[in-house]
Amino acid sequence: MSEFDYSLDPARLSVVRDGALVVPTAPAVFRVAGPGALDCLQGLLTGDLVKPGDDSLVYGALLTPKGMIVVDAWVLRGQNELLLVMPARAREAAAALLQRSLPPRLAQITDLTDDYRALWAVGAGVYSLILRSSLDAVPDGAGRAVRHDTLTGPLWLALAPELAPFRALAVGPAGVIDATEAKLADSGLLPGSAEDLEAARILSGWPALGAEIDERTLPQEVRYDELGGVSYTKGCYTGQETVARVHFRGHPNRELRGLRWSEPGPLESRTILNGEREVGTVRSTLTIGDFRLGLAPIRREVQVGDEVAAAGRPAVVTALPFAALEPERLTS
Repeated sequence: MSEFDYSLDPARLSVVRDGALVVPTAPAVFRVAGPGALDCLQGLLTGDLVKPGDDSLVYGALLTPKGMIVVDAWVLRGQNELLLVMPARAREAAAALLQRSLPPRLAQITDLTDDYRALWAVGAGVYSLILRSSLDAVPDGAGRAVRHDTLTGPLWLALAPELAPFRALAVGPAGVIDATEAKLADSGLLPGSAEDLEAARILSGWPALGAEIDERTLPQEVRYDELGGVSYTKGCYTGQETVARVHFRGHPNRELRGLRWSEPGPLESRTILNGEREVGTVRSTLTIGDFRLGLAPIRREVQVGDEVAAAGRPAVVTALPFAALEPERLTS
């Protein structure tokens, strides 16, 4: 079993999709501030930080000069600073890239990872409960963020864009996040697990660093066009030439697709075969009862609806996100 193989009780599926869960994590967190912070990060991130304005939440990635993803990030843009929330496994790589790329006189970097925590709210019922909560400040719409100073430190709260695998994100010092979690619980949000959060990610067809994203991954190979994770109008950023060339003059050789198995049993490998030809690898999987879903970069000539042998078992290539399917079709 891989660290990206998860299980979900069938009865839990409706809670993850339609309920309101809150999951605490300890991601890598960096603050970037200074007179040139926005412009400097705009020249690194694939997403557009300028267009949404202050108090926004933007998804994107930091790339190598050849256009490969180093780390993906959610960026909360405030009036005088930006907060980057990244997978914990990317802390060292992100720190090295930021320190190498940002001039200190324009953009000062602070690594807050040891002190900060995050809350991810999952499920369609999240918005209404947050609006009725006792939180002091709530963003005014999807993709918006607010920064509020509490007695024990700052709290960032953001409402996610529509396609994101979560509905809201709170980031701040550990003590502030503990108090925020208690307020959300009082409003009716239920405690969730890491498995709930990953289930929501897989159902949304969202790539994860270390699974669908590796050191050779281009943004278009993992649905960045569909997810709003790359801008083709913002101007130059590191790796932009490769990304633009793929978009305007060609296509990626592989694309992130879904897989759906209808037979229970262990996975024999990670290889995906179309006939006798290897066309991809199984990355993240989610088992729901006797059925299994998966995410896999697959060669683009393999079409949605095609039957393949995935990890040694028959599977059907499926469009993403899985969340677009009716619940009964996820497990039948």
